[in-house]
Amino acid sequence: MRLCHYAVLAFLLAGAALVLAAQQPLQTHQPEPLTVDRDPVRSPDGEPPAPPALRKEGNGYVLRTEVDEVALNCTVLEGNQLVSDLKKENFQVFEDGVRQTLISFQHNDLPVSIALVVDNSGSMSRKRPSVNKSTLDLIQASNPEDEAFVVNFSDEAFIDQDFTSDVGKLREGLAHIEARGGTALYDAVVASADHLAAGAKRSKQVIILITDGEDNASTLNLEQTIRRVQKLSGPVIYSIGLLFGDEMTRAEMKQARNALQQLSTETGGIAFFPKNIEKVDQIAAEVARDIRNQYLLGYHSTKPATETAFRRVQVAAEGKGHGKLTVRTRTGYFPVARAAKKK
Repeated sequence: MRLCHYAVLAFLLAGAALVLAAQQPLQTHQPEPLTVDRDPVRSPDGEPPAPPALRKEGNGYVLRTEVDEVALNCTVLEGNQLVSDLKKENFQVFEDGVRQTLISFQHNDLPVSIALVVDNSGSMSRKRPSVNKSTLDLIQASNPEDEAFVVNFSDEAFIDQDFTSDVGKLREGLAHIEARGGTALYDAVVASADHLAAGAKRSKQVIILITDGEDNASTLNLEQTIRRVQKLSGPVIYSIGLLFGDEMTRAEMKQARNALQQLSTETGGIAFFPKNIEKVDQIAAEVARDIRNQYLLGYHSTKPATETAFRRVQVAAEGKGHGKLTVRTRTGYFPVARAAKKK
């Protein structure tokens, strides 16, 4: 029946619906499915488009039209201690072995867009209360201008709370626990990276990935996942692997650990493997400190944008009064060639 043909009936039905709605409880939350974009919009050379670049202007962030600046979020350590007193001249950046000239340098607590990507498979059911608490503690210890969204995944991934700075809404999103199914970890990471690239307000982006198992349900493999994140010049991935208990064999545990380490190392993050659930809160605090104490380095590559092969990046740092310094950043990136402007 077409409602436009029955205007009076529609009016009466609408009134009845309002009366009934007032007598009924609110509907339960319907999460938005998050899927891997199997056929992303591509540039003329066949590569996925570059994510929008943002720069700070006043109290906000605006779109930057020049996106050929390579931006590196860098954590500097002396032993296990964060180093926070370095200047631009203390850094050297190399791309494929060739030294690059730094054109920008920041060491501020910049606001971040965060994807909270949490395993919702059956084996996580007893761990989720502690995980949720630690995750919220991390958000509350971060910059108040941060934004985050919640992805719960098993064999499918769902956005249970989209971008927000409201801790209460994030708590509600994390509370939607329906522990079931397998673990499509790689698909969840790629879909979350795509969602960050498409909708994040902050140029600095992070994925916090929490899982207790190895991937067994994704359409993508580990190599494809890392490559996709690198092609997006995508987020830093911090992994927390809850690989304890009797749910996994030693071989499965080793494979899961290696995968999480690669995801984090290749993107400039770090993987943590607590021995018990009580350690997660401490790790969450460490991740929050790491995010808030990074250096942002920028340079224009000496290579032409038409050379689209993977470019390996290395960053070194030295500082007066410091011993040997270690710099953690992404291992490299895939440049995206832009089409020539039409005259």
